[in-house]
Amino acid sequence: MKTAFLGITGSGKSTLLAAVSGRQMGQPGAAQIEEVIAKVPDERLDWLFNLYKPKKNVPATIDCIDLPGVSFTDDHTRAAARRLLNQVRTSELLVLVIRAFDNAGIKAEPLKELSELMTEILLADLELVETRIEKLEKQVNKPSKDQARQKAELEIQLKLRQTIEAEKPLKTAIANDLELEIVKPLGFLTLKPIVVVFNTAESNPAQSFDTAGIIDSTVPVISVCAEIEYEISQLDEKSRIDFMKDLGINEPAIKKFVKSCYSSLGFITFLTFGDEQTRAWQIKAGMTAVDAAGKIHSDIARGFIRAETMHFDDLKKLGDEKAVKAAGKVRLEGKNYVVQDGDVILFRFNV
Repeated sequence: MKTAFLGITGSGKSTLLAAVSGRQMGQPGAAQIEEVIAKVPDERLDWLFNLYKPKKNVPATIDCIDLPGVSFTDDHTRAAARRLLNQVRTSELLVLVIRAFDNAGIKAEPLKELSELMTEILLADLELVETRIEKLEKQVNKPSKDQARQKAELEIQLKLRQTIEAEKPLKTAIANDLELEIVKPLGFLTLKPIVVVFNTAESNPAQSFDTAGIIDSTVPVISVCAEIEYEISQLDEKSRIDFMKDLGINEPAIKKFVKSCYSSLGFITFLTFGDEQTRAWQIKAGMTAVDAAGKIHSDIARGFIRAETMHFDDLKKLGDEKAVKAAGKVRLEGKNYVVQDGDVILFRFNV
């Protein structure tokens, strides 16, 4: 999973990223693009590790790209921001970090900041659409084996331009999977899922905001205080629990962040175990057993025989694999079985 953290300068974006990744502040990266790996916490995986005691415990991860803070105060800063935005078009998810705390006498205007960021993302897509239309208009009148496809894409791009000019995200203009397949390689930002994180003041970390009219109601919105969350991330487990209890925080930012990312992208987790490792695997909801096997290794998918499957809840309730089998809760699933979140799977294969 590849995410890009975007925020206007001073939003606290890098502090939030440090909080969700567990890294220390002060590392290089403030003025350049940096890639950070955040481990996905999963109590189910930890429970499996304690049960089977393999050599390694391997959590799922989220690849986070940290961009320098952007500014849209003038044409120069806006052009620089556009160049940065173009570098995250390969990301699967955009995380917009919005300052919701007063800083150095500057009052927070979170909804205005969110609106401005959404507008600039839309305009960055418009710039790409215009460039693509100009190129296609030159190509479509030249006979070639791709001429029909180019004409089809030109029609779509003209429709996308109208959509942006109406200040609507591009996903509202895509009519079917074929159109999406044609334009997806261009990496349009407004086709990507979005998570909005309001970086709140320490005095009101759970402050909520009415984002109606700025973003779609389906977009996950989180409120966290990045400064507090960073402090939490640097503590040992016991101190972390005590500190959160004192502050009335039910779960750390990393868990809120992960839930939002998985929800936006439609991801679930299945688990595997063995003598070497216990491991959590990210897959898209709706994937079949043979597709899940391919996430581990192409040979497992190629030689797939069956997936011996039990659900984590059954395993935890009954205590061990032997008891789950005795209760008739282990299932032998074929290639077309749709994997469920929390499935614990042992793949049988032959190559």
